[in-house]
Amino acid sequence: MGLRDEIFEQPAAIRRLIETQWPTIRDLGRELRSMDIDYVYLTARGTSDHAGFYAKYLWGAYNRWPIALAAPSLFSVYRRPPQLTRALVIGISQSGQSPDIISVMEEGRRQGLPTLAITNAPDSPLARVSDWVIDICAGPERAVAATKSYTAQLMTIAMLSVALEGDEERLTELRRVPDAIAAVLEQDSEIRLLAERYRYMSQCVVLGRGYNYATAYEWALKLKELTYVVAVPYSSADFQHGPVAMVFEGFPVFVVMPKGAVFDQLYGLATRLKREQRVELLVLSNAEQALDLANRAIELPADLAEWVSPIVAIVPGQLVCYHLTRAKGFDTEAPRMLSKVTKTE
Repeated sequence: MGLRDEIFEQPAAIRRLIETQWPTIRDLGRELRSMDIDYVYLTARGTSDHAGFYAKYLWGAYNRWPIALAAPSLFSVYRRPPQLTRALVIGISQSGQSPDIISVMEEGRRQGLPTLAITNAPDSPLARVSDWVIDICAGPERAVAATKSYTAQLMTIAMLSVALEGDEERLTELRRVPDAIAAVLEQDSEIRLLAERYRYMSQCVVLGRGYNYATAYEWALKLKELTYVVAVPYSSADFQHGPVAMVFEGFPVFVVMPKGAVFDQLYGLATRLKREQRVELLVLSNAEQALDLANRAIELPADLAEWVSPIVAIVPGQLVCYHLTRAKGFDTEAPRMLSKVTKTE
């Protein structure tokens, strides 16, 4: 089993997660609502850190929770952890083995705070130092580049948001996600041809905003670790505060822009980049005007709600990375200098 298999497993993995873990997450949401929690202190690395970006926007928007993203080195290297008061400490990790993430959770417990692990390894060291554990149920993930564990982390975060709000009507939208991912996967042949057009690409920027800030960062990471392209992610707002100056005619700009609150801002920026600099524009969207604007486009499901769109939008990005890696002649199963489990102190 390899990377492509795990990309295509995602509809089944997400469906399994919803079916098996919703009762646990629903009960956890009720318990957390009854507690005196002022904010979430969230710790993660790599792909899991990008899941944390999604939590920052989703829990902030729907649950009105402030989210602080931890600096693990304060705990594991400098040994000068901040004082955390009335925080819920959450660790997100596929393997649950990275010592720096575990050190944050251990300090949370030392300070008497509630701790929650979101992991694919419910018997891991991370799980053992946590009061609650949510198993993301992604199943064994052997490919070095994380795919199904990432979308399962996003779905877990979305399910917890629904449970915290106590509004199970939103759960209906989550139950549609596996079919939405399956619909995107049906475009695999077209995405392969699209990706081959970028086989000589050495650099690009990846833009998103709001919920899909996470998607921009995760897509850029997959481009870097699989294709060795210097892919730099930005919030579309931050991009305009300096980095926009580096683009030129033909420069590849990848934009994640489904319909939603931030669409108009993203569309305006993409239009300006296309008109003034004639960039090479690749768009992920379900808005007709965005698809028409792009040099290359991948269509997202039309009825996709913005708040769940990151769970679906990253999947065509994964396929682009898989096919581009092969087009460049690199090994999708053995990216250089990487291993499946990364342990940082």
